[in-house]
Amino acid sequence: MNFAIRGQNLLLTDALKEYAEKKIGRLERYFEAAPTSDVTVTLSVSRNMQTVEVTIPLPGILLRAEVRSEDMYASIDLVTEKLERQIRKHKTKANRKFRQDGIRSLFRESYDGTTAARRLEEDDEEMELVRTKRFNLKPMDVEEAILQMNMVGHNFFVFANSDSKEVNVVYRRSDGKYGLIEPN
Repeated sequence: MNFAIRGQNLLLTDALKEYAEKKIGRLERYFEAAPTSDVTVTLSVSRNMQTVEVTIPLPGILLRAEVRSEDMYASIDLVTEKLERQIRKHKTKANRKFRQDGIRSLFRESYDGTTAARRLEEDDEEMELVRTKRFNLKPMDVEEAILQMNMVGHNFFVFANSDSKEVNVVYRRSDGKYGLIEPN
């Protein structure tokens, strides 16, 4: 893997770079061939929180994870675990599909025979749908949807946009501001 490591609002030391490369580099064991694309790692500090953001572009898949904690080294460890879970989910999905179609997978069958089966079972449990909710979409504007979202105390709110007549989603961003998702 080729690493592009950059720091925001912090002095990026060689020890920190080496630790990030070592930990994130361990993800190579999940692939048949090491990814040739650049792995983007951004280390930043804001409000005494250490943030690590990693993006790994692969053919047909974009792996991305972001973790915040009070310790940069712990953030690197946690983001690596998060990426491992994503890879295992994609691996399970891809191997299931490719076994049916008879096409070779991007991911290795297993790197550790004893734990691979258990991890695949865990991934299946994580993807279990546990609840379905149905409700009528009341036409409203974006501002009213944000008010409704805040009233119910959720981080997102699905609504029928009265301006575009489409289903939209408003959500609360990690910076405290709001975002809007609209269909193309």
